[in-house]
Amino acid sequence: MTTKIRINKYLAMSGVASRRKAEEYIMDGRVDVNGQTIMSLSFMVDPDLDEVMLDGEVLRSEEKVYILLNKPPGFITTVSDDKNRPTVMDLVKSGKRIFPVGRLDYDTTGVLLLSNDGDLANILLHPSNKVLRTYNVKLDKPFDHTHLESLLKGISLDGVKGKFSSVAVDGKNPKLLTIQCTEGRNLFVKRMFRKLGYFVDKLNRSEFAGFTVDGMKTGAWRFISHQEIKDALAKYTHR
Repeated sequence: MTTKIRINKYLAMSGVASRRKAEEYIMDGRVDVNGQTIMSLSFMVDPDLDEVMLDGEVLRSEEKVYILLNKPPGFITTVSDDKNRPTVMDLVKSGKRIFPVGRLDYDTTGVLLLSNDGDLANILLHPSNKVLRTYNVKLDKPFDHTHLESLLKGISLDGVKGKFSSVAVDGKNPKLLTIQCTEGRNLFVKRMFRKLGYFVDKLNRSEFAGFTVDGMKTGAWRFISHQEIKDALAKYTHR
């Protein structure tokens, strides 16, 4: 007897996107089950019996693949771009259908994960899991230590308070900082500093969910083992 699962989970298991992104595909009318367009997020499918299609392509369960990329500047973090700008997919030639887990800005560098595991993306990106991110920041001017408290206690962004978990200022160059946070909102680090009157000249994510790109050249990538993923997710499996 096969247990039915929600349509968004099936899409995530098929490696097309995270569950949250899969919900967008469903609401956009891009998903068919047994020839009928499905726009209900609560719709249940039988993985062994139902034919599920996205944009006319039949979806199959795929072997899970995990990739770590040291993202260089000048690449969009998306699967494709309607303006024909270079994307991170141009850097990773794995032969697998994968997508970025979260995003880094066009000019931001460092740790980026790519996978076809929608459940992994859902765990690492869900705000309630508070997955740690570490960034190296270069500001346009020396950091004023009187602003430290604001960054740690919280600043309102679009009516929602955001804060850093830690802030370390370089002892020799006060334009250089290392910050940690669990926020994944768009342009979060840059917007936090902009609120205090700084522009971020350079931003590098040096760590995400315990993964680093130490020893990897800019633009280089490698496969992540299933054991590495298991170890990284160990602290979130109880959720």
